[in-house]
Amino acid sequence: MTERARHLAIKFLQREWDNLNAQEKKVIESLTTRKQLSRNINKEFDERTFGERVADGVAKFGGSWTFMGIFAAILIFWVILNSYILANRNAAFDPYPYILLNLFLSMLASVQAPIIMMSQNRQAARDRIDAAHDYEVNLKSELEIRALHEKFDDLRELKWAQLVEMQQEQIRLLQELLREQTERKKM
Repeated sequence: MTERARHLAIKFLQREWDNLNAQEKKVIESLTTRKQLSRNINKEFDERTFGERVADGVAKFGGSWTFMGIFAAILIFWVILNSYILANRNAAFDPYPYILLNLFLSMLASVQAPIIMMSQNRQAARDRIDAAHDYEVNLKSELEIRALHEKFDDLRELKWAQLVEMQQEQIRLLQELLREQTERKKM
């Protein structure tokens, strides 16, 4: 941490360096070193464990129209098989009200729900990292804009000073010309 970083913290954030949070310190340091804050969050989340990949895959497939279609087809097949085909032969292994089917559906839901929640937790963690990164980038942008405004203000003040100086020089030259003309008239 440099003296310039301390100065920027006080100037832009109106707080001492020690009172800044980690994100604000990171942003101020990136301002002093001109280091970019951008990073590839997708790459960070591509490094997943086997369980995380499975949870993401189950959540992705379980929330798709393909799953809904296959699931509906299996349910319809189960009902037709047990209600019409096997019932006519007195061989239905799960007659109406389909207790075995309900058991399988309950087991599927009890296994699928926690897996989907694991995937949602990972997504929530990713969203928090995204939000933190967005905050850092937005803060840096805001501070850069403030710095640019100050530079423009400084340039404007410098230009005004130069203009006033030029105007004074012009007035001096005009007064000299006026004096010369009055001296010529006297002669």
